Amino acid sequence: MAGGGPLGRRFGWLWGAYAVSTAGTWLAFDAFALIAVLVLDAGPAQVSLLAAVGPAVGAVVSVPLGPWAEGRRKRPVMITADLFRCVVLLSVPVAFSLGRLSFGQLLLVSVAVAAADITFNAAAGAFLKELVPGRELLVANGRFEATNWTASMIGPPLGGAAIGLFGPVTTVVADAVSYLLSALGIRAIGGEDKRPVRTVPPRARPRAGDLLDGWRHILADPGLRPLFFNTVLNNALIMAASPPLLVLMVDHLRFEPWQYALAFAVPCTGGLLGSRLAPRLVTRFGRHRVLLTAGVLRACWSLGLAFVGPGTAGLVLVMAVEFGLIACCGVFNPVFATYRLERTPADRVTRILAAWSATGRATTAAVTALWGLLASTTGPRAAIALAGALLLATPLLLPRREHAPVTGSEAAPLPLKADGG
Repeated sequence: MAGGGPLGRRFGWLWGAYAVSTAGTWLAFDAFALIAVLVLDAGPAQVSLLAAVGPAVGAVVSVPLGPWAEGRRKRPVMITADLFRCVVLLSVPVAFSLGRLSFGQLLLVSVAVAAADITFNAAAGAFLKELVPGRELLVANGRFEATNWTASMIGPPLGGAAIGLFGPVTTVVADAVSYLLSALGIRAIGGEDKRPVRTVPPRARPRAGDLLDGWRHILADPGLRPLFFNTVLNNALIMAASPPLLVLMVDHLRFEPWQYALAFAVPCTGGLLGSRLAPRLVTRFGRHRVLLTAGVLRACWSLGLAFVGPGTAGLVLVMAVEFGLIACCGVFNPVFATYRLERTPADRVTRILAAWSATGRATTAAVTALWGLLASTTGPRAAIALAGALLLATPLLLPRREHAPVTGSEAAPLPLKADGG
């Protein structure tokens, strides 16, 4: 993808690399869980372990990688993360073909990929801030958001069909190839990357204090701190309700698997709509008002899933609730991502994004596991209702007023210290 419209050719290659890797990721959606069930005869406990432990441990593993990547040019970090994910994922079909695939390997690969995901995304956010002028960041993030929702709408059904036709590891191979193509696309961006600005001396291994720099800045910044708690808790509660909803729809209410998939594929059109509307809404109403309104509205939908019933009416209710939720997320996410980049000093973007992503993944994994236990005790409908009720309180964490963007390496109220103190 060599074009990029008004954002330029280099952004076009970055967008193309993102599109192909995102398509691969959604094509392989739940691939490890399916392999665990179909190939390794794993039970529900093992599948839950794979879903929760992999991202959580990967988040912990990624912690030292943020400070490490901050002082390096971002494109080589992104290419390395892509190639690493490609090689690690290819180990799965190789082991499968040799009859040596194990649950332990799936777990280790899940951890490695999660850590590389966080590192890649943190470096990519910093690179995007270097590449795209500040006034165009919202447009760029809107394109990424639209691409993600398109892939999430098309990828899982195609992946399921591919597994049915060609075997359980097919989509893992496709995902690995997508990372290779992404690495080639990032390399094709060309041009000269900005030399990173070091706020701490280069070291072979970050000190303990360096590892906390991202969180230290987030918690000290009056604009980022409320959004940090809001987004982490909101996303965790939304995701925590997903497994109980699957059990409720497929097991209790007897929806067919294709109906369950359809109930979440069709509403992804709301994400496309929201991401396209976000720049226009910001232009008309202002960023803070859009961020606050969309942030409030996205918390109001999930409670409705607790009232889903059988038959067509139940399916329509799920689609309507999910459409409203995803449309609000489609507006909120690019505005939030742009504000976070604008509010973050250029020399701390990688550390802050890595800390944010690691916290989000670990929290989601922990809350999802907790909600699984809750659903097994109280029933899936009660667990869904509790998640929806708690979501109604998350808008209280949204920032109440606008905060100006930060430029250059402007320090946070609590400064980062080179000695790790």
